[in-house]
Amino acid sequence: MVKSETTLTFYGGVNEIGGNKILLKDGDTVVFFDFGMSFALRKQYYSPPFLSPKSEKSLQELGILPKLEGVYRFDNKPPAVDAIFISHGHMDHSAYLSFVKREIPVYCGETTKIILQAFGEIRRADLEFNVEGINFHTFRTGSAAKVGGLEIEPVHVDHSVPGAYGFIIHTSKGAVVYTGDFRDHGAKDEMTQEFVERAKAAEPVAVVCEATNMTNVHVSSEKEVEAKLHHVVSQTEGLVLAEFAYTDVDRLNSFYRTSLKNNRCLAVSPKAPHSKTQR
Repeated sequence: MVKSETTLTFYGGVNEIGGNKILLKDGDTVVFFDFGMSFALRKQYYSPPFLSPKSEKSLQELGILPKLEGVYRFDNKPPAVDAIFISHGHMDHSAYLSFVKREIPVYCGETTKIILQAFGEIRRADLEFNVEGINFHTFRTGSAAKVGGLEIEPVHVDHSVPGAYGFIIHTSKGAVVYTGDFRDHGAKDEMTQEFVERAKAAEPVAVVCEATNMTNVHVSSEKEVEAKLHHVVSQTEGLVLAEFAYTDVDRLNSFYRTSLKNNRCLAVSPKAPHSKTQR
């Protein structure tokens, strides 16, 4: 009898920031973890809004979408993947769900689902932000999901977008840990610590970890950022303009609290409150 193999195949996220598309096979069970946009590959050919992709097949022909059978909507073959798990709502981890067959279930946190649907409403004209018809299954920390022979345990982590998770995947060969994106300098660092402790307790045989800022780089905590904001705003008489990712709820809250402390009115783009969710 041939023993079942457990394998990991990376279709993005290697030698680049983001673009994660990680395929885990365990016997007959096939699951993707994240299905994100590769910013580096996309920038080689497109410059939105002036030049944007017009078709799914063109993205595949250019190598931006990996060539996979039984995954995409424009492929008439039956689904070859049992499920897709999304760690969080950033585009480099989730944007290419747009092209996935709607028969394939997509598992994500409750907040991530809201964020992805908000993106779809904000950017309806974009080919890459369509989540209409996706078969979403939502989870929270502690609600393990069973897919084929796998049991996937989501655990929250702190990140610059709310609703971020890492995964402890229980396979036939032991636990595999996928961190997704995480940080320990944000407003909810205790969530990341809980994930680390649970992952360690699982005694994993493999760990797939993000490496952004892994080298000796100083990263300011959100408290430090807010203190600097207060200093700058308090010393400024006129208008203060700022730009940051509108999915970064912690940064938006830092600006909000700073505006209150300095008796100022905070004006934001309509995109920010539309995509903002409460933690």
